[in-house]
Amino acid sequence: MAVTPDQQQPPAATGSTSPRLRVHVHETTLVPPSPSPPETSLPLTFYDVFYLNSPPVERLFLYRLAPDADVAAIISNLRDSLHRALRAFYPLAGRVRLTPGTSDRYEMHYRPGDDAVTFTVAECDGDDAETHFDGLTTDEPREVAKIATLVPPLPEGGRLLAVQTTLLPALRGLAIGVTVHHAACDGSASTHFLHTWAAACRGGGAEAPLPPPVIDRTLLPDPRRLYDVFVQGAPRSEELESFKMSADQLLATFALSKDDLKRVKDAVADEATRRGVAPLRCSSLVATFGFVWSCYQRAKEGNGGGAGEGPVTCMALAVDHRSRMKPPLPDKYLGNCVGPAFALAPTGELAAAGAGGLFSACAAVASSIDEAVRDIGTSSMEAWMDRIREVLPMGNLLTVSGSPRFRVYDLDFGFGRPAQVDVVPVSRICTVAVAESRGGDGGIEVGVSLPPAAMVSYKKCFADAIAWLHHQKT
Repeated sequence: MAVTPDQQQPPAATGSTSPRLRVHVHETTLVPPSPSPPETSLPLTFYDVFYLNSPPVERLFLYRLAPDADVAAIISNLRDSLHRALRAFYPLAGRVRLTPGTSDRYEMHYRPGDDAVTFTVAECDGDDAETHFDGLTTDEPREVAKIATLVPPLPEGGRLLAVQTTLLPALRGLAIGVTVHHAACDGSASTHFLHTWAAACRGGGAEAPLPPPVIDRTLLPDPRRLYDVFVQGAPRSEELESFKMSADQLLATFALSKDDLKRVKDAVADEATRRGVAPLRCSSLVATFGFVWSCYQRAKEGNGGGAGEGPVTCMALAVDHRSRMKPPLPDKYLGNCVGPAFALAPTGELAAAGAGGLFSACAAVASSIDEAVRDIGTSSMEAWMDRIREVLPMGNLLTVSGSPRFRVYDLDFGFGRPAQVDVVPVSRICTVAVAESRGGDGGIEVGVSLPPAAMVSYKKCFADAIAWLHHQKT
């Protein structure tokens, strides 16, 4: 029998078996858009189908609650406002499915009465030492297996969105875990939804309403038939199994202040002058990626992890295509509109200490972004899948997600800004997630996921590199 909206379901397997964090599910309800739109099907575009078999994106928001917070009212308001937010973002309440009568055409399908978002209410054991709020929100390394229990799995059947709220009673904290199917939308669109939900939860008031999403697949024509290229060439789920996260994976947060980023840019500019080459277009994001990447490779070399690796190392990052399309796509387009950029650099050069490794990393990142932008709308896009298959087996591959533009630390649901925001890594490949500084000082935060021994080396290399920056001439 189908579960009716907001009807309680039996507790689901939501990570409660974790030996490190005992999470008990109280209830899981279904939250449909309200009022409900009619039955709708939206075809996946070539951008969407590119991510059809990718792992879902899991974000975790940790909030500190006031001592007198009415937790029941907070949970109820989160659920009620989710109904309203989904009215504009109704495709996320549906599921991805094979279009009836086709063999390789996929669509997002929403049917009133059948489709909704799962909303799970859970709680950590009050006497569990692991639930201490400060232990979850520290920038120090924490176990991914622990925080992963605070985000929900996507239900079977092609569901696109799931939400879990978990009360952390030790220090009156609340975790909000959000899982999104990557074929439904990219980070820009998913965080637009989250900001809309937060505004609905706050009640709006005198705030200017957020612009609604643009849901129009005709804005993305496919004259090169990239859909066929991507749907036929996409790595299958079984091909990605070997890249699943290791059991002891750690996640730590590293901060680059506005002053740190300026020092990186100055060091790169000075190195360009010393080499007699044209200055780089070194934005704050390029500076961040270059700094993190050079630290990573130096940590691998110093820890003996670089032995036997190839002569080239790679950082794979996403480039937003919305403003670069011809004509440009609306900023609030709901769907995927990002493509990959592949920064490649000689392993030895990247691992060099000081300005040399930093310059090589930033130069490779800036060049890869320029190349990715030039390739938009050209035949080079047809080679995306081949490039991914080339870099995936590389033992020295980094992947990047997130953006400071998403303003994840502005997500206030009415009980304050988050104390910590994490993108939960799902792969043993070193992953890097970037966000704006939670202090609003113009800096950038970087979440780095590594096994324990590699994390020790990385922390030292990062600290040494920051110290080197601050010993350079001002």
